[in-house]
Amino acid sequence: MSTATNPAPHAPSPIKLTDDERTALQDLASFPLTTALFGRRSRRFFRGAEIPDGPLAFKSRHEPVALSELERLLILTAVSGNTSWHDSITRHERYKPHLANYAAAAGGRTFPSAAGFHTSEVFFTDDSGTYFFPTRDIGELVPRRADGTQDLEALLNTHNQLIRRLSGQRVEMPDHEPYMTGHNSWVANKPGSLLVIPVGDVAQQLLLTIAFFNQNGYALYDDVKKRAIPGVEKFGHLVDLKTPYMITSVERYALNGITSEVSIAAHNGALLLQAMGLGGWVYNGIDRLKMLGASGNPHVPGLGFRYDTDPRWTQPNATGLAGVFEAFCPPHYPDMHAAVAALAARKFGANGPFHADTPGPWKDNKRVRASAKPWTPEFCELIALQAQYIFDTFGKFPGTVPTLQIMLYLQAQHIDLDFYDHYYEPGAYLDSHRHHLKNWHGRDDD
Repeated sequence: MSTATNPAPHAPSPIKLTDDERTALQDLASFPLTTALFGRRSRRFFRGAEIPDGPLAFKSRHEPVALSELERLLILTAVSGNTSWHDSITRHERYKPHLANYAAAAGGRTFPSAAGFHTSEVFFTDDSGTYFFPTRDIGELVPRRADGTQDLEALLNTHNQLIRRLSGQRVEMPDHEPYMTGHNSWVANKPGSLLVIPVGDVAQQLLLTIAFFNQNGYALYDDVKKRAIPGVEKFGHLVDLKTPYMITSVERYALNGITSEVSIAAHNGALLLQAMGLGGWVYNGIDRLKMLGASGNPHVPGLGFRYDTDPRWTQPNATGLAGVFEAFCPPHYPDMHAAVAALAARKFGANGPFHADTPGPWKDNKRVRASAKPWTPEFCELIALQAQYIFDTFGKFPGTVPTLQIMLYLQAQHIDLDFYDHYYEPGAYLDSHRHHLKNWHGRDDD
């Protein structure tokens, strides 16, 4: 088991742009989406890299170039930036005329989230340290203009204020198996690179998924132990006990939902790399559990998350970083009843998507938000009964999938054009890569 101390906020000053950066930022806004889509490639060879052998053996003659503060902030904002208000699910036949009350966040982000659950957050590491970039519970940072756009410089500055520094060191991850796959050992998490790590709270995702199925009339059934959940029969007026959903199926449903969220977030960042002219790629070749902190090796703490082991489990289970990112389950809550209460507060309490006083995108926000039915105490008890059963039966929540999920990492770095010019036909990189150092750093490629 590993523990972590509560970090101090980053509290940065407003970013100060050079003339070159301001021009590059203006040009970025007009970069064609089709060029980013069709020009996307995993460009791994960075300034300072070396491939010691094989048909693509090459040693860079350049030193690594770290990303600037602006470059880093642009990527983070593309990955999981706030994009004003979430529009919510507008209609459901079962709930008419009320607004469907699925969402858990009032704000939208750069990626879609299943039913507006928004249960993931982003960590990142580079040569300057390790950081947390929380955006899931932000309502609106920068208002939209009448044409639907936002002031990009203002958006970047407001996002910069959210960053929390966790450590002054880059996350250490040995460059060999079993910590990372062999084909990533020469390139992953190297000096000069930015490694972005989206992490999903599968426990919270599962609670919201259980609520989703319960609201639509379905209870859960334990298909592992082959039995009904004790006590669920008293809720027969809320759910159909004859056609329940299997626990393993619902847990995979939740895991798939959060996996999609964190994967699309990483891909958004990859598209921006093309527009900015940075190298990098998305990959899953660093062991997820070891990155979270469950390596079992005190010299490889990863992100330092709390984790536990149990003879019933095939691998350790990470649950959160104390005071930073905590899954909606024990040990971060006394029990699943408390976790459900906290989730209800997130949805229906102050600043939640279904609180009448939360601002939003509609002309009559109070009427729209207040039209969603809150969870009743009885409904909360139904969710908590099933959730507590899973926790008691399997020793963790969820019971059959991990509590936290890392799927894809995004790495960003300055590519070495020499390598691509030496080995590849023309077209191996975009003009944005060719002119990146000049456009963003005011220097020629030496």
